[in-house]
Amino acid sequence: MPGLPLELLITVAVMGVAVYLFITEKLRVDVVALLVMTALLVLGVLSVPEALSGFSNQATVMVACMFVLSGALKANGALVAIGDVLSRIRWRWLFLLVMLGLAVSVAAFINNTATVAVFLPLVLVATSANGWAPSKFLIPLSYISQTAGVCTLIGTSTNLLVDSMARDATGVGFTIFEFAPLGIIFVGICAVYLLTAGWWLLPDRGTPNPGETEHAGRFIAEIQVPESSPVVGRSPREAVPDSIDDVELLEVLRKGSPVHGTDVEIQAGDKLLLRGDWPKIEAARKAMKCKFDRVPTAPERPRPLTEEEANAEKKDAADPRKDERLHVEAMIAPGSHLIGRTLYGMRFAHTYRARVQGIHRRQLAIRSPLDRVPLSVGDVLMLDAPADAIDALRADPGMIVLGERAQQRVAPRRAIVSALIMAAAIGVAALGWLPIVASALLGCLALVALRLLTPDEAYESIDWQVILLLAGIIPLGIALQKTGGATLVANLLLDVLGPYGPLATLAAIYLMTSVLTEVMSNNASAVLVVPIALATAESMGVDAKPLLIAVAFAASTSFATPISYQTNTMVYTAGGYRFSDFVRVGMPLNVIFWIAAITLIPRFFPFHP
Repeated sequence: MPGLPLELLITVAVMGVAVYLFITEKLRVDVVALLVMTALLVLGVLSVPEALSGFSNQATVMVACMFVLSGALKANGALVAIGDVLSRIRWRWLFLLVMLGLAVSVAAFINNTATVAVFLPLVLVATSANGWAPSKFLIPLSYISQTAGVCTLIGTSTNLLVDSMARDATGVGFTIFEFAPLGIIFVGICAVYLLTAGWWLLPDRGTPNPGETEHAGRFIAEIQVPESSPVVGRSPREAVPDSIDDVELLEVLRKGSPVHGTDVEIQAGDKLLLRGDWPKIEAARKAMKCKFDRVPTAPERPRPLTEEEANAEKKDAADPRKDERLHVEAMIAPGSHLIGRTLYGMRFAHTYRARVQGIHRRQLAIRSPLDRVPLSVGDVLMLDAPADAIDALRADPGMIVLGERAQQRVAPRRAIVSALIMAAAIGVAALGWLPIVASALLGCLALVALRLLTPDEAYESIDWQVILLLAGIIPLGIALQKTGGATLVANLLLDVLGPYGPLATLAAIYLMTSVLTEVMSNNASAVLVVPIALATAESMGVDAKPLLIAVAFAASTSFATPISYQTNTMVYTAGGYRFSDFVRVGMPLNVIFWIAAITLIPRFFPFHP
């Protein structure tokens, strides 16, 4: 690009690499963001204070505070107390309506990922008890939680990010409830769609059997072949009995490595990877007289056990209920500390007193021993665990227990006080007595001071992946403004759309953000488009707020793919959905929201106030 400043060329190159990495997911989003920040600093585009400004940015601090405030509500049972209403409803239409209403009331103020994490097991239990297909309810849960987040400034991290960037650039931002009138209309549009046309587009992926707690999906299990097994000496194609359908032998593992060849015979001590529905895998294992591999979780040269691990082993050995074992399904949550780690490397059995017997993954691209597979968000682990280990599994923020679950006990006083502290933090900021960051920080300190959360619990409630993503990606927005990149794109937009007025520009800004959000992080797409929106508004001589609202709404409502938003990823696995289900149900809603945004945003936020 001749004639362009070197710093702008560098910024564009860094942005291009970042977008590629975001789309391909070759690296975690927080790692990509930190690489962007480091590259802009090392290459001289940004100064040290500018590169590190994301860590002190109001949006970053505010998002961390909201994680702590919502974490206290979850830890003390306030969200479970609200969601427990669902389990008492026996009419499908009423269940859907109440679920949507409860999700909206929570997700408008609480992180929507936490909202879905609380409601997800409750919805699975209720649908199983009533004989309904979970797939008819979980996509609506994700979509309405996303939409509710645009009702308030604190509803999503994206709203806070857009507000912070606007304040830094223009000195003018948004109040806590400034989004509410327009956001409530969008919530109504989403709810009507999900109750009418969306309901008919939702797939029916089957109804759980009464009392069955197993996940409706295909697992990969690792079983071990003893000397007495009838499959010893057989070829892999002959191993699974003909009487058991829909179970596939993927690999024969010998000394940890796959064995290939036309003349391979199964030997005693081999491990077999089977893929299929869990009941079918159980039946095949019994017919083959094999046993589930214990999935070793310690290195070949075991390190000495820590005091905590040794105490856990002693407790397990002395427990009179140690023979009472349960199958537990636990899903790897977004932002989990388990993501990217292997069972082998983390001593899973010692830490959780549970053995992994199978893994359910949407991609099903597992061809190696289960203990060597890096865990991913949305993976469902089939665990063999003692009854008294379930509470510890349920308390771990990195996992969502889907099966064999008892409702979390609510501590009424602690839950009420936690809710009052959060309400006070929001109210003080809404009345203008303190900035929102100051009131949120005071709320977090009050939670710790009143022992509603321990300091460790407060730190654990923060999704550090989101925090690092924000801190690392915010400098890219600064670089786009500093080098003139945002102005360049804004001028290109004006050349094409200027003759059609600001409404056409708003439509283009919303569409650009929506498309980017479907293939990369919502916060990253907002950082890329906000500087363009600000520069465009300045060049056109119009108020920037309508364009900023378009960015915030488009980035916070991502429906068309299961990988575009964390809540979509969570229900994708739990509901047994296919990728095409999100395209079929979500794409029309994206188009409806686009049309609604073009029509309604200028009415609530005029271009010329």
